[in-house]
Parts: sequence; structure tokens; C-alpha cells
Amino acid sequence: MADMVDFSAGGFRFLPSVFQFSAGVAALPGHAVERVRFRTPVPLKQGFERIERLITEAGRPLTSFCACELRSPAPFTEQGFRAFNEVYVVTLQKWCLFDGKVNPVARSNVCPEIDPPPEPSFHAFSFTVAATNSSSSFVMAGSAEAREGSASYGERTVRYGETSPEAMREKARYVLGEMERRLAAFGLGWPDTTATQVYTVYDLYPFLAEEIVRRGAAHAGLTWHYARPPVQGLEYEMDCRSVARERVV
Repeated sequence: MADMVDFSAGGFRFLPSVFQFSAGVAALPGHAVERVRFRTPVPLKQGFERIERLITEAGRPLTSFCACELRSPAPFTEQGFRAFNEVYVVTLQKWCLFDGKVNPVARSNVCPEIDPPPEPSFHAFSFTVAATNSSSSFVMAGSAEAREGSASYGERTVRYGETSPEAMREKARYVLGEMERRLAAFGLGWPDTTATQVYTVYDLYPFLAEEIVRRGAAHAGLTWHYARPPVQGLEYEMDCRSVARERVV
């Protein structure tokens, strides 16, 4: 896994990943991450506009935008996902976050199975604020059961096309391991988290105790969103964070 990179213009460091998002972010000394959730999903364009106002009203630069959680109508094809991401990063480039190659902003993007939004929308976002004597705050980006690499999702996905209890356990085990690798890159672990979220439409119970609770991933509880990962063929996703201040707008 790539080494962390300090993004001093935003008050956070990040773990490089793919062009559309980083694998995770953590506040630099003197800063803390705050999370804002919208009561209802806000379409992408209007969402960026509201986020810009909220960050500006807080007296922070737009480069402090460090993570977001999206909701989409349905899983994309691989080509559709690429096309969406190319639109999404345009605003990040305008905000001096994305330089055309490296993207410091962490992200989750999932698709509610019931009552999805009619278009890709913001569910929540996080940004950094100035803080003293603050504990470590961070957001790990969402990870599904596809390994990194240049091959197709079908080739990279754990137990692709399978949804049996055994297959879902193996997918969950892989994703939990990926979360742990990202946390470890920041010198963190499950005890440092304040929230863990899981996204799947399949039954968690057969592996909940052994694979999630016993390894510490649910020590602060577990939020289960009845939603699918953003690309067709993926079935299980997780993210986690440590944020002392969260609000709903």
C-alpha cells in the first residue's frame, strides 16, 4: 500500500488509491475532522453548492473537504462508473483538491435497494477544522470485495457472482482485512473508530459474531445500510471513521 501523503492545504493526510478517491484521510496535528449529514440525499450539483456554502460559513478553505458519502440510483456498469467519476472529480479539480492524477478525498458511494435517489446524490461529507488537543480523527473510504488492480471487476472480485452464506463470509473477511490494512497505514485500529458502516442486501447474521464483532469492528456498534456497492457484481462494502463532532443539516 502506498505511503501516506500530507495535504497541508486541507489540514489532513491521505492514503493514495485510484483517481476517483483516496483510501482514507486523517486530520493533521492542529486539525480535526467533522462530519455533516444531509437529512435527505442532495443531488450532486446542488450538493457541491451546499457543501461549498457550509465550508465557507465555517471559515474553512474548500481544500478542507476531505471525505464524502454518496448515494446512487443503482449499481453502475464499469464504463458507467468511470464516466460518473470523471464528472465527479471536475469540482474537486476546481477546488484545488484533485490535480488530474492524485485525489486526496476519501469516498463511499452506495446504492439503496429501497427508495433510492433518482440521481447520484450526497448523503454526507466531512471536512477539517482547526482544533487543539483533539484526539485522532479520520475517515476510511468505502471498500467492496474487489481487489485493487487494472483487471476487470469480474476478475478482481472475491467470489464474483456468488451470494451464498459462505461466499458472503469470504467477501466480508476480505473487506474487513482491507479496512484493517487502511487503518494500520495510519497507525490505527478498530478501537480507534467511533463508527463502522456496512452496505449489503444479504444476511450478515451467519458471520456477524465471528467475522465482525469478535475482531472488534463493531465495538462502537454497527450501522447496516440496506444498499449495494456502486458497481454491478459487487455485494458487500464497509467504511469506518472516528469523528468527535457530527451534525445533520
